[in-house]
Amino acid sequence: MEILGLGTQVLECARVRQLLDEHADAFLRQVYTDREVRFCHSRRQTTEQFAALWAAKEAVLRALGTTWKRGMSWTDVEVLCEPGQTPRAVVIGAVGELQAARGVNQVLLTMAFCRSFATATAIAGRVAGPPVQEDTALDD
Repeated sequence: MEILGLGTQVLECARVRQLLDEHADAFLRQVYTDREVRFCHSRRQTTEQFAALWAAKEAVLRALGTTWKRGMSWTDVEVLCEPGQTPRAVVIGAVGELQAARGVNQVLLTMAFCRSFATATAIAGRVAGPPVQEDTALDD
């Protein structure tokens, strides 16, 4: 894999808890997809899970060489956490357009948290596809 970008982010879990307490559903709808909300609510340490996912979204943006800006939606980056697999980012919308423009076709993602902090790191890269086999049957 050719590495095109690296991003990392650290968030205070208390900040996320405060946003959840003050803005509740409005905050959740602005930052997280329905699937991410269901995932976080299904876990212990819900606040820390939300913080880790938000940190992952930030890390993906940084790996793509940007930060959040107008025209982008936090939900353009969805972090999928499936049992037995490493977390992965699905990117759509304006962020997906940026990813395509940068030639990125794979984003590696890792997240961690403790009671106080959540962190995530993303590596944006380009993986060459398998070589295309030429059909030489007509050349003879």
